[in-house]
Amino acid sequence: MTDASWGFRQKARMFAAVCSCLGAIGCAVGPDYRTPLLSLPGQWSAADAKGPRKTAGLARWWMRLDDPLLNALIQEAGESNLDVATAKAKIRDARATARRSSAALSPSLTGSGSAEQARSAVVQGISSDSASQIQEGFDASWEIDLFGANRRGAEAATREVEATEDDLQNTLVTLLGDVASYYIDARAAQARAALARRSVASQRKTASLTKAKFEAGSAVAADVANAEAQASNTEANIPNYESTFATDLHRLSVLVGRDPDALAKRLAKAAPIPAPRGELSRGIPASVLVARPDVRAAERRLAESTASVGKAEAGLYPSITLTGPITTTGQRLGDLAKYSSVAWSLGPSVTIPLFDGGKLRAAVALAKAERDANFSAYRAAVLKALEDVENAVVSLAGERRRTASLADSAKNYRQASELSQALYDNGSSSFLDVLDAERSLYSAEDSLLQSRASVAKDYVALAKALGGGWDGAVDSAKPEVVDADVGPRLASPQ
Repeated sequence: MTDASWGFRQKARMFAAVCSCLGAIGCAVGPDYRTPLLSLPGQWSAADAKGPRKTAGLARWWMRLDDPLLNALIQEAGESNLDVATAKAKIRDARATARRSSAALSPSLTGSGSAEQARSAVVQGISSDSASQIQEGFDASWEIDLFGANRRGAEAATREVEATEDDLQNTLVTLLGDVASYYIDARAAQARAALARRSVASQRKTASLTKAKFEAGSAVAADVANAEAQASNTEANIPNYESTFATDLHRLSVLVGRDPDALAKRLAKAAPIPAPRGELSRGIPASVLVARPDVRAAERRLAESTASVGKAEAGLYPSITLTGPITTTGQRLGDLAKYSSVAWSLGPSVTIPLFDGGKLRAAVALAKAERDANFSAYRAAVLKALEDVENAVVSLAGERRRTASLADSAKNYRQASELSQALYDNGSSSFLDVLDAERSLYSAEDSLLQSRASVAKDYVALAKALGGGWDGAVDSAKPEVVDADVGPRLASPQ
């Protein structure tokens, strides 16, 4: 390191130290943020007061659906989903903005240097002379944050970083719930299609037996037609179930960040509709303030807008900026270290807002209006969270009771169908009784499958409402696009 470079660095450190001392005496204007105290109920509604007391935590709630393939898909979605990638990019954006805002608190130093060679000569060649000049220096500038405008700006940027991190968690909560819900729908569509095929086979068998009886003279043509019609009517449901399954399959594939048909082979083999075990721990209503990432993000944006009010109000006051150059000049590089070759000047400039047509006060009013809007948004997020939990609890409890009733109904209709068929074979009942029993059995079993799927989806909805989501590490620092050859180079022709 040359003596000149050492000298310049010492002067730069001195300038920064002076600026830091001046900045320490600055004050702040505008409101200091305080987390709002909201009035919340002490417990959830009595509708679930008699529910099971054995509860489990929210971490990895999907594991209690006992489906290894679903677990694998959720893992893949957390790592590859494109909405998650977008949320990560927004975090990097917010962090870069925060670093830029924090930089305003520090002095700015810009270095410069030049070298010149001059030569003069007499035309007739009598004499000639040459001279050189080397100059180094830097320009310094720093705005003294007397009223905290830059500190409020840095504070607001930091709160936005925290909000975007909560946005990422909220994206994961929504994603994992969507993956589970679409998977449940896909398995339900498979199960309903399989039930329809079994029912069609049974109804076709009944139609064949009826046709044989008709040919033997113990049945009428209307019975044969009714039997065939019922089988065809049941069979008509199968394409709808297959279409629903394909649609759910495509959505699941996209959720894990792959092309729509990527999961076709993995889901081709039918599997039972996932059935949740145990109860999710709901805590108290106030727990949603910390458990729900969307509520946390709304609160952080309220803090951000509060800091922005202070930044806007600081604009109403004078600002002071210290500026000045430091240069050294010599004919040789070694001369730059000599004190006699150094020149510097440092002085303040003051800016006082006198008349701007109300622009600055309008900025304050705008910041306050945005803060009020974010306060209302935070309160709305809290109320929505409470509503989501209450609705999910009621839906899950009600659907479980409905499933139990439908299971009894399907069992009884199965017995009724078997008895009606036996009585018809013995000639003790009409064929319409058989058809009605078969139709009722199919309807009851199909409703039971739908109810089981609804129980699983209500369980997922409750997990989402309580803020259950990804509990693994999330690396938001890694960019999706890595640029190469970004240094100076010859421009390529366009």
